[in-house]
Amino acid sequence: MTSNEAHPARRPAAARVTSRDVARAAGVSQAAVSLVLGDKWRGRVSPAKADAVRTAARELGYRPNLAARSLRLGRTRTVLMVVPALTTEFFARVYTGAARAAADHGFGVVLYPSPEGDPSPPASANGSVRAPVIRDPFDSAAATLDGVLASSMAAEALTTLRNADLPLVMLDSDPDDDRADATVNLDIADGARQLTDHLSALGHRRITHLTADVRSWTFGVRARVVADRLHGVPGALLRRQPAALCVDAGLQAAHAALTGPGPRPTALLCDDDTIAAGACKAVRRLGLRVPEDVSVTGFDDLALAVAVEPELTTVRLPAEEFGAAGLRALMAVLDGRPADAPTLPVELVPRGSTAPPPDAPGNAAHPGGT
Repeated sequence: MTSNEAHPARRPAAARVTSRDVARAAGVSQAAVSLVLGDKWRGRVSPAKADAVRTAARELGYRPNLAARSLRLGRTRTVLMVVPALTTEFFARVYTGAARAAADHGFGVVLYPSPEGDPSPPASANGSVRAPVIRDPFDSAAATLDGVLASSMAAEALTTLRNADLPLVMLDSDPDDDRADATVNLDIADGARQLTDHLSALGHRRITHLTADVRSWTFGVRARVVADRLHGVPGALLRRQPAALCVDAGLQAAHAALTGPGPRPTALLCDDDTIAAGACKAVRRLGLRVPEDVSVTGFDDLALAVAVEPELTTVRLPAEEFGAAGLRALMAVLDGRPADAPTLPVELVPRGSTAPPPDAPGNAAHPGGT
């Protein structure tokens, strides 16, 4: 056996990318790289150079020495994101946006699903709903976190963290709530206005609001706005039917709304696309048609919205940008800067699940109200 056979050639380890490499690729100084990656560049580095630094860092695969930086800054470079449930598509997209923004700042995001915030509590073997077991993970974790990003639907999980005096940014929460250092919202009120006005413009007057059976600021806003928009509409009849955030609950709530006493509603305005999908099933099971007999609207514009037939008229929420905006606000709080706490715009997406009511001219000819 030759020496080469006894000791096979080893591939040299890849050299670690340094801040000097990033500076060279971006055409800036190392000081500028430190300012940009430490999110302290505003007013000191131009936006164009900051973008060049972030792009170079991503393309080169630059990873800062987090241990050394933590010792220097007194930070763990870790934030906690508290959401109602991991199985919810909307919050998965919010997390994706937050994680991408965190990576630009050299931070990591730990995701925690709050049991009491889960809108679909588990059932026991005999079918009864059992209360979730709450295990507080924060007592031991608080010392390893720099800050918290939390949905209002999981706010009750945050008592220990508030007591630990950690920076807190709330998502989709009452802006007057003084528990948070900053609040980042979607324009939920405008989304509810657009949906209600859409149905009203089509001629609907008998509308049942399938309300999410979740105690949360965001769903309270929707209920108030829908009622306010219909209050001045002549002949409007608004009813409410609560439903958990799942397809089966939407089906049951819609069935109750469509078969209850009094005139049948011509439109079902749902707080969530999953509720709306269940409502569409209920309409069909009663031998009715969507939208010719009953119009149905959703909220969120999940993948489910275009999986049903006809596709759902709904409100599109910029979930990833929402998460990124929340993370940026938390970074500002950590740096002692004023937090930009925007209200992000939402968009009505008319599709085939809405049309004029059955007694309106052209009902079948104009699906979606176009």
